[in-house]
Amino acid sequence: MLKAGIVGLPNVGKSTLFNAVTRTRKAEAANYPFCTIDPNIGIVTVPDDRLEVLSKIAKTGVIIPAAVEFVDIAGLVKGAAQGEGLGNKFLTHIREVDALVQVVRCFEDPDIHHVAGAIDPVRDIETIITELVLSDLETTKKRQEKGAKDAKRGDKIAIAEAAVLDKLVPHLDAGKPAITLELTPEDKVIAKGFYLLTDKPTIFAANVKESELATADSNPHVNKVREYAKTHIACETVVISAQIESDLVDLAPDEAKEFLKELGVDESGIGALIRSTYHLLGLRTYFTAGEKEVRAWTIHTGDTAPKAAGVIHSDFERGFIKAETVAYDDLVKCGSVAAAREKGLYRMEGKEYIVKDGDVLLFKFNV
Repeated sequence: MLKAGIVGLPNVGKSTLFNAVTRTRKAEAANYPFCTIDPNIGIVTVPDDRLEVLSKIAKTGVIIPAAVEFVDIAGLVKGAAQGEGLGNKFLTHIREVDALVQVVRCFEDPDIHHVAGAIDPVRDIETIITELVLSDLETTKKRQEKGAKDAKRGDKIAIAEAAVLDKLVPHLDAGKPAITLELTPEDKVIAKGFYLLTDKPTIFAANVKESELATADSNPHVNKVREYAKTHIACETVVISAQIESDLVDLAPDEAKEFLKELGVDESGIGALIRSTYHLLGLRTYFTAGEKEVRAWTIHTGDTAPKAAGVIHSDFERGFIKAETVAYDDLVKCGSVAAAREKGLYRMEGKEYIVKDGDVLLFKFNV
């Protein structure tokens, strides 16, 4: 299962957010730096309204959603690349995840200590990015030196790596994350093997106070985060209130909806964050729907029908014959598989078919 790491400076709401997305109290959330040392890990279900609709069509009460893994990583401080705070340990934990959710504090509260003394979300973002860039710069320079001799001897792999490193090192040296460097598809494959911290897909979680969630669009701190994310990394920003989300953990679904309604918001920011993170990881969902259960299955963007079948069981992929499929929207419009079949919307697809997000599938196989 792919992992998304929750990162940020100390006391920005990372552990509170982790507890909210995992609906647990696993992570200690306290008003002092480094209350998280070893990472907390939790499996998070992906909210998907389509499952409820499909369960009514399939006439089943059993729903199994998709899931993704979140990791709560210790707070980073300036100088982490040189070992400050929990520096090296922190960076190792980041290296082990597939995408980053960077929590940025966008609220004023004199009772909650800020490691830099004042609220400045752009400075906080740049502190994190600078430390990750410095770590990557050290990694790439070491790799450059190590591969130079092999490249001189004519080693083809070393020559290809050297060409990519010659682009990466000056880019990182200019303080820019690796993910913002334009590379060819072939270069990207090579760069992936360097396991760079700043080459990971990133999303920003702008953390606001409970009273400011409904008016987040007018929050100057949130707007600064959105602008930075768009212009510097071309990534998404999701607004959340970690404290609200933490309070919702103890409420029943109906009570949670009523609570959010009183605050003037329709949906918990956590739902949007989990869905955005799921897509950030390059994950997509297809469904199986029958009398026993309706289930969401996780695949990667671009997966073929046999690959998708293999997610259920390796035998399905090995003995794949065909996939019976209908798009979610078409199935909902028709109201049943039989009606979709009558209208020619229920199709037979072969081994080359690229599964789309929302496909409802039934696999035929023989082993």
